[in-house]
Order: sequence, then structure tokens, then C-alpha cells
Amino acid sequence: MEASIETPIAAAETSRARGQIRTFMIRLFREKKLGAAGAVVVLTLLLVGIFADVIAPYGVSTINMKARFASASAEHILGADQLGRDLFSRLVFGARISMIVGVGAAALHLVIAVILALLSGYLGGRVDLFIQRLVDAFLTFPPLFIILTVMTLLPQGVLSVIIVIGVWWGIGGSRILRGVVLSAKENMYVEAARSVGCGTGRILWRHILPQLVAPMIVMFSTALGAAIITEAEISFLGFGIPPPEPSWGGMLNLAGKKYMLRSPDLALWPGACLAVVVFSINMFGDAVRDLVDPRLKGGAGNLGTAKKAVQKFYRQMKKTNKP
Repeated sequence: MEASIETPIAAAETSRARGQIRTFMIRLFREKKLGAAGAVVVLTLLLVGIFADVIAPYGVSTINMKARFASASAEHILGADQLGRDLFSRLVFGARISMIVGVGAAALHLVIAVILALLSGYLGGRVDLFIQRLVDAFLTFPPLFIILTVMTLLPQGVLSVIIVIGVWWGIGGSRILRGVVLSAKENMYVEAARSVGCGTGRILWRHILPQLVAPMIVMFSTALGAAIITEAEISFLGFGIPPPEPSWGGMLNLAGKKYMLRSPDLALWPGACLAVVVFSINMFGDAVRDLVDPRLKGGAGNLGTAKKAVQKFYRQMKKTNKP
């Protein structure tokens, strides 16, 4: 009997979730054109990273010295670098590196920020004081300087880059979520949950954490773009992804900087990929935030709703001022 009852309930919840996703996608493409374009670029980046082995016509380390600095042609769509390696193939595999580092570091950053914010904001007292002084100590140091220092102590690779970037941004990002936790724990429904005997874990999971969804979306999108840029920075300086792995930042350093005058494409295409991807991620994150957060106009309604409210207010004022 229980199985027969739970199955329709689960089916109804699944159908409701699908309807919400469908509604969200319709609103995204209708109300947030720039955010929708950013979503297409982000989805393209993910697909290119996943299917890089299929899309790239050449391997990562396929060297052909006869094709050094070759211009764009049917054989090499975007040309070749100083070792005759296909530039398009290296950009495709670089998209995989950027996707792995960006998503991994942003996810780690979000997990650390949420844990620290919940502990600090909800428990308060000495726990809050200790965590906030730790955050203050981290924020006093220049991020790039600390990241480079730690990277010199760790083996170069994707995992080290993800850990260093994720931990650093996560500790600093907890300050933003802490303010939301401090505000949410003062709500009446949290007091009601305490009064009926709900434990701390249940209150945090059911009542506090849902209030963090909107800022978490913004933080994840911001951290995703920041992680990609930071990885490009440290790879450009020689502390990130080691050769022959084709990181976009490493491509700017090894080939783009040295041979930029002879072959500008070696610096142009990796830089363009970084700029377009990071801009698209930020636009998509802002659009999702506007549509999900009910406190913003995207969640409560669109610009037309606000315009109607203003017009209604003026009509009421005219009626009040009539003799």
C-alpha cells in the first residue's frame, strides 16, 4: 500500500520539477536575451570539453614541424603554432581544462563557503568570532600572491589548481553567505521550528539553506568565471597546468607572448576564448539570479509588472487629489 501511494506522489513531484524547468527556460529566452546567449555559450563549452576527443582533428601533442606557423587552411582551421601543432585542436582541449578547473573549483568554493557561513552565522558566539578572524586573516593577503606561493609547494596539475583556487575563494566567499544566514535565522519560522523541538541540523537543512540558493547561484557563476581566469593567470606565469596540456593561459605564455608579432593568432584566439567564455558565464549567472530570486524583479515579475504598479499608484494619487 505504501509503495502504491508513494509512486504517484513521486511522479507528481517529477512532473512538477519538469514544469518548473520548462517555465524557467521559456522565461530565460523571453526576458533575458543576453543571459540566454550566455547559456548557449556555457553549454557549448561543456559539450566541447566533454567531446574534445571527437571534435579535435589532431591530438594534443601532434607535432608537425613542416606546418610551423601555418596560416588558416583546410588542414588547419585556425593555423598552427611554433611546433606545428593544430591551434584549433589545442583550443578544444583547452576548453576541457577550463571546464574541469572552473566547475571543480567553483563547486569546492561553494561547499566551503556554505559550511563556514552556516557554522559562523547560525552558531554565533566564539565559533563565529574564530571563523571571522580566520577569514579576515585570509583577506589581508593578495590572492594571486598566496595562490602562486602555494602552487610552488604542490605538484603542478589540474587537481592542485582546483584545490588551491577552491579553498581560497571559498574562505573569502563565506562572508557573503554569513550575512544571509544571520538574517534568515531571525525569521519567525525558524523560531517556530526551534519551539517544536527541531534539531540544529534539520533547521539548517530545511529552513536556512534554502534561503542561500539565490546568492549561491550568483557565487557559483562568479566563481566559475573567476576560476577560469585565475587558472589562466597562473598558467600564464608558469605555475598552473604544465605542458603539453593545452591550457588557454599556458598557450598565451608559451606561444602567444613569444611569437605574437610573427603569428598574432597564437595570442588572439586563446584570449578571445577566455573573454567570451567568462563574459557569457557572468551574464548567464545574472539572468538565473534574476529569475530565481523572488526578491528581485525577475522572480516577482518582469518590467511590465512594475510599470503597471507605478501606473496604478499614479491613478490612485489622481483620484485622491480630485476636489
